[in-house]
Amino acid sequence: MRGPFFLITDHLNFVYSHPICYPATMRPSLIIHGGAWDIPDDAVDACKAGCLRALHAGWSALKSGGHALDAIQAAIMVLEDDPVFDAGYGSHLTLDGHVECDAIVMEAATLRAGAVAGLRRVKNPIRAARAVLEKCPHMMLISEGAERFASQHGVPLCDPEELVTSAEREAWLRCSKDSHAAEHHRGHEQGTVGAVAVDEQGRLFAATSTGGTCCKLSGRVGDSPLIGSGCYADAETGGVSSTGYGEAIMRVVMAKTATDFLRPASSTPTRAAQAAIQLLANRGKGTGGLILLDKDGNPGFAFNTPRMAYGYVKDGTQFVAGV
Repeated sequence: MRGPFFLITDHLNFVYSHPICYPATMRPSLIIHGGAWDIPDDAVDACKAGCLRALHAGWSALKSGGHALDAIQAAIMVLEDDPVFDAGYGSHLTLDGHVECDAIVMEAATLRAGAVAGLRRVKNPIRAARAVLEKCPHMMLISEGAERFASQHGVPLCDPEELVTSAEREAWLRCSKDSHAAEHHRGHEQGTVGAVAVDEQGRLFAATSTGGTCCKLSGRVGDSPLIGSGCYADAETGGVSSTGYGEAIMRVVMAKTATDFLRPASSTPTRAAQAAIQLLANRGKGTGGLILLDKDGNPGFAFNTPRMAYGYVKDGTQFVAGV
């Protein structure tokens, strides 16, 4: 089933079940996404499989009392390494033919964030964002300065060509000869990736990583690394990762807005997510999606694109991935 809607019908879900045991503490929770866009039929299985791999990686860090920050990094690194998604390896190329990646990670307890933008030499931008969060007095670094800081703090640099897939190079070559014709790309709004997790200690983190839009101007920064737009986490409400048309998401500060929608006692994660997407459509005049966990770890998601790749751990017993 395709078309704009908020919740995915059951027949698009893939569920993998296995027993999970917890100590007598808060139940950990994890939700991830691989982007909201017009995902074609022939990419659905690959998107689901990638989301499941990311869930397994993140859950491995959570299930034995691990840290939520380790979980979201592990999950996002899987998505960054998968050329199906627009983050890290497989990112869209800029108008000049380069990859420029952005990422952010945010801690709910302190409202601190670490963000990076315009990276050309970092295979896993989420690692650079974490380095800024944990080791930098600032909350955002860009371009060569961000790469230098990341390298100084244990994040390896790579050759820029290592981030470019043959499919994206071919698409860019065709696009550059034909005025950015949409048919040359798998999807011009192809997916940013993100994750939100809470661990047994109640530590809540959210993160987002992206390669941006295809043929973007060099130096363009969208919503993804911006606190409150592409990502937000607040211990009083919950955590959010956004995806979609960045300029529209920035106009309504969607991630922060979604967490604010969690404040009323009558709200639920699903209602909050739907309200934020409705605002994106009505006031932002754009399309996209988001995932969230409320402060108790309950998941929600919504989107107004034809499809969104997502996954979450349901009731602590099942891995669910859908498109």
